[in-house]
Amino acid sequence: MSDTLLAIVHMCLFPGGVFALLVAMFFKGLDRRVEARLQRRVGPPLTQPWLDIAKLLTKETLIPKTACRPAFLMAPVFGFTGMAVCAAFIPVPGVYSGLYNMGDLLVLFYLLPIPAMALMLGGSASSSPFGAVGFSREMLLMLAYETPLLMILLSVAMLVGKALHGGAWGAEFSLLRIVAWQQEAGSLGFNPAMVPALLAYLIFLPGTMGVAPFDIPEAETEIIEGPLLEYGGPLLALFQITSALKTFVVLGLGVAL
Repeated sequence: MSDTLLAIVHMCLFPGGVFALLVAMFFKGLDRRVEARLQRRVGPPLTQPWLDIAKLLTKETLIPKTACRPAFLMAPVFGFTGMAVCAAFIPVPGVYSGLYNMGDLLVLFYLLPIPAMALMLGGSASSSPFGAVGFSREMLLMLAYETPLLMILLSVAMLVGKALHGGAWGAEFSLLRIVAWQQEAGSLGFNPAMVPALLAYLIFLPGTMGVAPFDIPEAETEIIEGPLLEYGGPLLALFQITSALKTFVVLGLGVAL
């Protein structure tokens, strides 16, 4: 099988594409179920995210007259494509080594903000004042969690790079080599020097996934879904799928690190 065909299979089936979507939607259903139980409710079934997507796909796509049509239509596609590619970069030890061995931490660092940028693009293109407020909030939130993420990635890269280079200062940005080194030397999660980075990553997770209390860009009580206010039908379904895929990617990245 050629490298190009193999890359397409990885992006469409495993670990990206179908596999990533199945796991991501399961996580979304589980999250809603746990949240309901914490509120002493029965909660929806685990298949509820699938039912929501199926319902949205049957709805009509409405575009505001004053919206920038190309940007409004391309924003959800842009976010979904970025996360689909990002999911294919996450290595699975013993099974999959990453797309073309391009699982570089810096590449992932630049790909992870794509859903947030898609939200900002869609919100600003909708011509809604609520979308504009959501745009500014999403930008501030992204700036807040991107810097800690960079520091986390650098700390992992420098520790592994120093170990691989015999104590000399250096950084190893290949996610595949970082995973391989941990298979021999042990998980970085049990390294006392990496405990601050681990705690920082756990704090980073709810921020990048946009869950409470980091959901101010779509605060229902203030700006009525913010950037997503004017979206519906298949376009909103794409945004929801992108959000689920990002959950899969950041959790997978955390496991690999």
